[in-house]
Amino acid sequence: MKRYGWTIGLKPEAVERYKAYHAAVWPEVLGMIRKCNIRNYSIYLKDGVMFGYYEYHGTDHAADMARMAADAKTQEWWAIMGPMQQPIETRQPGEWWAEMEEVFHTD
Repeated sequence: MKRYGWTIGLKPEAVERYKAYHAAVWPEVLGMIRKCNIRNYSIYLKDGVMFGYYEYHGTDHAADMARMAADAKTQEWWAIMGPMQQPIETRQPGEWWAEMEEVFHTD
């Protein structure tokens, strides 16, 4: 298992809408997350900055992320979520959510 942390901004005018969608995530999207070996997935929000965390239990993260990205229902979900988000300027080329470096962990 590998832990991943990601960050992105959320536009102020989208906060309530974003929360409402995430209070009732589509079952197909949740199913695809699970099929792609993601567990213990959380998103936190503070002052317009979101932090996403999940645990990856597969063997090929890139392939699972490509599988998720190819899923029609996930693409539909992302088309709604994307305009509400504000990527950070320091993200790597090709990233939407910027991957974060884990600097501490304890069980």
